[in-house]
Amino acid sequence: MVNWAGMYDCYGDVDRVPDLLARVEREDDAEVWRELGHRLVLEGDMVFAASFVALPALVRLASRSAWARRLAGEIVRCAAGAHGCDDLLAGCAGAVARFRELLDAHLRSRPDAYLPAFCDLLAADGQYHWSAVLGDFSDDFYGVACPQCAVAVTIAIGDHGRYSAIRDWHLGDVDRRDLRPAAPEDLSGTGRWMYGTAVRDGQSVLADGIAHLFGRAECPPCGAVFGVADEYAAAHRSSTDPWAA
Repeated sequence: MVNWAGMYDCYGDVDRVPDLLARVEREDDAEVWRELGHRLVLEGDMVFAASFVALPALVRLASRSAWARRLAGEIVRCAAGAHGCDDLLAGCAGAVARFRELLDAHLRSRPDAYLPAFCDLLAADGQYHWSAVLGDFSDDFYGVACPQCAVAVTIAIGDHGRYSAIRDWHLGDVDRRDLRPAAPEDLSGTGRWMYGTAVRDGQSVLADGIAHLFGRAECPPCGAVFGVADEYAAAHRSSTDPWAA
């Protein structure tokens, strides 16, 4: 039995979440799920003690409830933020491991809402940075600093092109240089896993975007060639992995 004493939700209540969980276990009620979501995740950004205590129950329900799967994903995505519940988070490692397996099986079914589940899986694997910033590559932009001359370079990966450029307030992206996508055999680590998963599941646009994201770009002013993902992640990614021991 879970001890809910002191396990507050975003409204400061300690008794409402267990009642709501009991109700959704009996019936997949949309209104109850909406209230539960509002209590466990604030503005899609903040989580609380009750969020982590509820996570194992949500994972148990996730195989039969899209509501549970989405809410568990939101909580896992927010785990990298400041919440003051590191001890509770550490106790969720087993539930998160089960959630990874469930999400991977879900992706293999090629759901219509593929990208959100893909990003949830990234977060469940501790890849919070890419979970937060990855788009569908229809109109994605990444800002990086050239590692040689430090100029701000815009990386575009979308329907309008795949290039590096200098962004001008009046002229838009100028002095464009085509990106150099990574060959599948040259990918490693997270990039290799992301690309391989997208290919496995028939997500060709996502796979092509990942190949460009983990490829190389040329700095328009100085000509330096650098890894896009390396430079972007180094500037933005936290080194903290909350699932680590």
